[in-house]
Amino acid sequence: MTASALAAAGLYAGLNMLIMFWLANAIGVLRRGHKIAVGDGGNKHLAKIMRGQANAAENMPLFLIMLVVAAATGMAEWLVHLFGLAFTAGRALHAWHFIQPKAPLWQRFAGFGIAGLSTFILAIWMIVAGLRAAFGG
Repeated sequence: MTASALAAAGLYAGLNMLIMFWLANAIGVLRRGHKIAVGDGGNKHLAKIMRGQANAAENMPLFLIMLVVAAATGMAEWLVHLFGLAFTAGRALHAWHFIQPKAPLWQRFAGFGIAGLSTFILAIWMIVAGLRAAFGG
């Protein structure tokens, strides 16, 4: 375990939290503008951003847990940056799609695809590392 690999994982945890704040701010701006205190008030754009935020809340924690565990168990710092940067860039693109009132669908697919691929590859990495550790490989 290296402190720099853990610090790198912390960097991406912080950046992803900023993406969540970005989404929350966009929700707040729309709520204030349309005087909607609870729920989406039937506003399709607000419902869209809220769904984007929920998707981020569903995906970010597990990815970041895996990234921290990978860093703590010896993943090279450059790999932590590779996975973290890809995931974060994908999540930012995905969020940008949801924040815009009218956005091209490629942003959503590309953002989720980049983040999803990073998550999938990191999950496989973690499974292989865990099996190696468990069976002495």
